[in-house]
Amino acid sequence: MSRQQIQPGPGQESVWDYPRPPRLEDVNKKVKVVFGGVTLAYTTRAKRVLETSHPPVYYVPPEDIRMEHLKAAGGRSFCEWKGVASYYDIVTDERSEPRAAWFYPDPVPAYASLKNYVAFYPSLMDGCWVGGEKVEAQEGDFYGGWITSEIVGPFKGAPGTRGW
Repeated sequence: MSRQQIQPGPGQESVWDYPRPPRLEDVNKKVKVVFGGVTLAYTTRAKRVLETSHPPVYYVPPEDIRMEHLKAAGGRSFCEWKGVASYYDIVTDERSEPRAAWFYPDPVPAYASLKNYVAFYPSLMDGCWVGGEKVEAQEGDFYGGWITSEIVGPFKGAPGTRGW
């Protein structure tokens, strides 16, 4: 797979211009997540993490999530920037999906405002939207990025991109 950077057009961002370590910023658009016939999340208070070569990951405050559908899941993972992540299974009357969302219960100080905000894997949801636009899932699912028409890649995560 080619790592040839795509030049952003008007109103677009290149993921190759995102910083390392990642930048955390507030989102000024409505963010919505639907799963199993339920609108799990709807907010105007999301945050996004921007990291070199990755589509943004959107995090939703728990106050704007139907938390009764999120059940604590086993296992943890470690992010070199944000710290230790915990996971949620998502369960509705229609279906369930294991480890479909994650959060940082005690992030490192630089990401303290992300505490308990929840990120959803868009590939496992019925749909995720930013500003009314349905997002495309980042290939590979490891990073959980949300791709909109406002960002260009290529994006890390697909087979053959590990060494980027």
